[in-house]
Amino acid sequence: MKIWPILLGSWFILYGLTTLIKLSFRYDDVIMASLALVTGIFIIIRR
Repeated sequence: MKIWPILLGSWFILYGLTTLIKLSFRYDDVIMASLALVTGIFIIIRR
């Protein structure tokens, strides 16, 4: 089972929501950066 497409998709959804409707929550920048970092690591590992 590949987990990186799920993580990447969730990052796209969260980024889109925060940009389009100015969605903001506590530590949203830390969560977005962590999600992007973990997804990038999984993509590199899977190749």
